[in-house]
Amino acid sequence: MMKMLSTVLALTLLNLLAFAAHAQRGQTEGINDNYKAPDLNVKEWVERFEGEAREVFVLRKEIVAALELKDGDRVADVGAGTGLFVPLLANRVGPRGKVYAVDIVPGFIEHIAKKAKEDKLPQVAAVLSNERSTELPANSVDMIFTSDAYHHFVHYQDMLASMHKALKPGGQLIVIDFDIEAKGLEPWIVEHVGQTKAVFAQQIEAGGFALSKDLTLPGMKASFMYRFTRK
Repeated sequence: MMKMLSTVLALTLLNLLAFAAHAQRGQTEGINDNYKAPDLNVKEWVERFEGEAREVFVLRKEIVAALELKDGDRVADVGAGTGLFVPLLANRVGPRGKVYAVDIVPGFIEHIAKKAKEDKLPQVAAVLSNERSTELPANSVDMIFTSDAYHHFVHYQDMLASMHKALKPGGQLIVIDFDIEAKGLEPWIVEHVGQTKAVFAQQIEAGGFALSKDLTLPGMKASFMYRFTRK
């Protein structure tokens, strides 16, 4: 009897450990595999990310204006991709500010660093991150901006903790992502993103943030834009 009880307890413990290990894994499991290819063609991704078919590209200037960044601010673009927003953010914070362009893809980071040098933007620092951490110092930024990237956070609890740590007290987290409940959204995008904006907001608030404002622009038909404040 005692042996059977010990076996049951052991199995229960293993199940709990397995659940804990996977509890923060959402619909995004494996979503970043395409970017891990050693022969990644960055030029193709530039064309995909920085084209008129993409809503955030069309609205990029309005989006950055809505952030209300000030001269001298320090901002991180987490999931910067090919760097669409980097020069716009750099122009907003000016030479006294700082822009950390953060991404898990080495090819994107190399591309952003090269472009920043060519465009004479010394306030830009390209940071190679990983799926659990932004690799940013504690209390280093006033704002974290992430566009079409949150649904790529496989280990979102770790990422939220890392962003919370990197933000100064009272700092802002801006999240733009697809609204899968929007009319006319293609089925593959709904499946790709997987969660509603309400679920994303709940996750972020549980990570130590408070939803402070819905910044969704009138021109956004497929996306939402939320401002959160670090508690």
